[in-house]
Amino acid sequence: MQAAALREYANVLVSRPSPGVALITLNRPKALNALNAAHFQDISDAMKEADEDASVGAIILTGSERAFAAGADIKEMKDKSFAEAYTANFLADWEVITKLKKPVIAAVSGYALGGGLELALQADILLAAPSAQLGQPEVNLGVIPGGGGTQRLAHLIGKSRAMELVLTGRIIGADEAERWGIVRVVREGSVVDEAVKVASDIASKGRIAVNAGKEAVNAAFEMSLAEGLRFEKRLFHALFSTKDQKEGMAAFAEKRRAEWTHS
Repeated sequence: MQAAALREYANVLVSRPSPGVALITLNRPKALNALNAAHFQDISDAMKEADEDASVGAIILTGSERAFAAGADIKEMKDKSFAEAYTANFLADWEVITKLKKPVIAAVSGYALGGGLELALQADILLAAPSAQLGQPEVNLGVIPGGGGTQRLAHLIGKSRAMELVLTGRIIGADEAERWGIVRVVREGSVVDEAVKVASDIASKGRIAVNAGKEAVNAAFEMSLAEGLRFEKRLFHALFSTKDQKEGMAAFAEKRRAEWTHS
């Protein structure tokens, strides 16, 4: 399966570090990868392009060693009025990652603050370097997180810890974030290299099963347990209509490597 030609962007770098893996690197180093409208449009377009590329099985989003993304660009939003923000549904397009079918891994080094953390929290797997610093400091600016931080943190780490981060603006290090279940810390080697390993492993599987697994896990955040269990069972049953299910089980029985056709 031949990869599509890679488009170039002003604010992100796109590469294919391993077969089936798309790596998208935030690239506004002078602004610590602060997220303005143009930057986020490039992120959105690059993520959608990777999701639509049939040769890609998993996507990695990363920044620099100093900063994954140090937040939204305050200079761009400081003079907005309520009417402007409300009428334009400001930040509504920040949910792009949650709409992708393929798994997304965030590889975080340095600062992931405000909108930067909210962007990382949309990923399916969140890996962090020991240098990672995570927080929602919007309260120090007279606002609250507006890109999903209050909701995703509450689901992920519970009400009390989410309240602490949102109401104090406290920034936590990688070790504390790992204890709270937000990230897995990569203590040996590069966090991006580890993300490529994980993404390569995912990309080596049958795409239909991988996408179904992602859909089923994400459903747990939207459904009751009973509804989620029914949904999981229906996806499980549906996979018996795929060629990959027949190939995977035959390969297991015959003690050979499966040859996936993603069909």
